[in-house]
Amino acid sequence: MTSAPHAAPAAPVPAAAATAAATGFASLPLPPATLENLQRLGYTSMTPIQAASLPLALAGHDLIAQAKTGSGKTAAFALPLLANLNPRRFAVQALVLCPTRELADQVTQEVRRLARAEDNLKVLTLCGGATMRPQLASLEHGAHVVIGTPGRIMDHLERGSLKLDALNTLVLDEADRMLDMGFFEDIRTVATQCPKQRQTLLFSATYPEGIAKLAAAFMRQPQEVKLAATHTSSKIRQLFFEVKEEQRLHAVSLLLEHYRPVSTLAFCNTKQQCRDLVEVLRAQGYAALELHGDLDQRDRDQVLVRFANRSCSVLVATDIAARGLDITQLEAVINVDITPDADTHTHRIGRTGRVDEEGWAFSLASMEEMGRVGQIEQALGFTSQWRPLDELKPTAGEPLRPPMATVQILGGRKEKIRPGDVLGALTKDMGFPGTQIGKINVNEFSTYVAVQRDIAPRVVQKLGSGKVKGRSVKVRLLEA
Repeated sequence: MTSAPHAAPAAPVPAAAATAAATGFASLPLPPATLENLQRLGYTSMTPIQAASLPLALAGHDLIAQAKTGSGKTAAFALPLLANLNPRRFAVQALVLCPTRELADQVTQEVRRLARAEDNLKVLTLCGGATMRPQLASLEHGAHVVIGTPGRIMDHLERGSLKLDALNTLVLDEADRMLDMGFFEDIRTVATQCPKQRQTLLFSATYPEGIAKLAAAFMRQPQEVKLAATHTSSKIRQLFFEVKEEQRLHAVSLLLEHYRPVSTLAFCNTKQQCRDLVEVLRAQGYAALELHGDLDQRDRDQVLVRFANRSCSVLVATDIAARGLDITQLEAVINVDITPDADTHTHRIGRTGRVDEEGWAFSLASMEEMGRVGQIEQALGFTSQWRPLDELKPTAGEPLRPPMATVQILGGRKEKIRPGDVLGALTKDMGFPGTQIGKINVNEFSTYVAVQRDIAPRVVQKLGSGKVKGRSVKVRLLEA
């Protein structure tokens, strides 16, 4: 099914247009089965980016949509992508390019949830850091939707293992970050191997010059949707603290002890600063993990799972490593260093204060960084609130510990383990209440289970001596 003819170029759609449109998904030209599935998934009304972009995308227009992560943009491109598919044609009909494996995995999970109304629809993830052989085998069996990173998609195109001649929808997710990471030529190469008669949907948190260059290179009369930042000052409480360089790392633990957030994401400008801060925090008894480009993919996966399931109190990360991170219930963000870029500052603090939640954003600035703070204030149109460091006092009570612990089962999708198999073993066979079990993540070779911290040793013991899906498994507790 090819996309509908495009209208003449239109002016950007203002945010107000979203509120004027009907906010219910029933107002969209979607099949009844899709609408029923949306209702089951809890999609009651459209977010502003969905209300502004879905009517245009479902009508077949190429689209440039500017919206922050956490605004519902995945559904804004996944629903048109799925509407454009012919499930009976076993060929790649949609391709989604993402900057990182973490974002690709999140998008894959969401597309699969939204595709439940359609039987036998295969969604495949192709990312670097994973072994090539299983991906080649999966492609041989065929797929309808491929989601991946530009480098690995290029690898498969060069090998001839990925064919795009049946493609009708190309999606660029977080296009600005892909440009930041130097993927312009890769994106151009992939786009030139897609059929010209296709729909292209581009989503970006910011609108740098390269976006216009991308659009001019391979989009056809794109419609534009630009929405204001999703995160409002009422939901994200920003505070700045002046520090001397030698105080900076200690100031992080002062913030943690004073405000006691359950889950904190701390941003550093360099990998070495990440390592130094994690060393300081661990020495003080915090469950802290680092995330940066020097970690191999297995370690990155484990770090992200443990942070997302609340078994790690502090994740210390660089900007590139944390891009695409979508963590719910993130109470605080700490800018350990001030970024020189206003858009990056917005992206950092936007990790907290999601949906209806509130969050703290703390920034530590030395005298040498005051110029950067001023540039951010000017670019974003706000006046920073400053607090003295000496007002931070430890709160009496138990040491700050994460509420959950992560148990790793050595076995995953390769052994056909599903989350339900693990939950059933823990609750039905071993007698643990379901309320004590958190997120269950099944990867290719491992399964990660979040459990309440106080029962973790018993879970390890019972799983180690019991069975999952009728077979014995090796188990270990992951500790920071």
